[in-house]
Amino acid sequence: QLQLVESGGGSVQPGGSLRLSCSASAGFTLDTYHIGWFRQGSGKDYEGVSCIMSSGDITRYGDSVKGRFTISRDNAKNTAYLQMNSLKPEDTGIYYCAAATRQSGCIAAFIGGGHRYFDIWGQGSQVTVSS
Repeated sequence: QLQLVESGGGSVQPGGSLRLSCSASAGFTLDTYHIGWFRQGSGKDYEGVSCIMSSGDITRYGDSVKGRFTISRDNAKNTAYLQMNSLKPEDTGIYYCAAATRQSGCIAAFIGGGHRYFDIWGQGSQVTVSS
């Protein structure tokens, strides 16, 4: 079964940058999956951060990260990325990548409960933005 492996979290000062990666486990490919990034702050529900369709030609972002975060994917490497710039303390949380087979996942990701459209989840990466 496909597993998602995340890397790239860490601690950074406000205004800094981080890049998260999400790779498929050995022997599996991501090219048929739509990939979403979600985050969960302390005591909060999942928040949709960004989503990219399987072909890579359509991307969507949550309002709180538009203009600062960029999602991308390299299907040849079976990896998706989330480039996070101009980080703010309120971006702190655990970030998860997730895979969906339904196109509607990339629409639903930004509404309450939308994370349920995603079937396969990475282990989560801690991102801390603090001075």
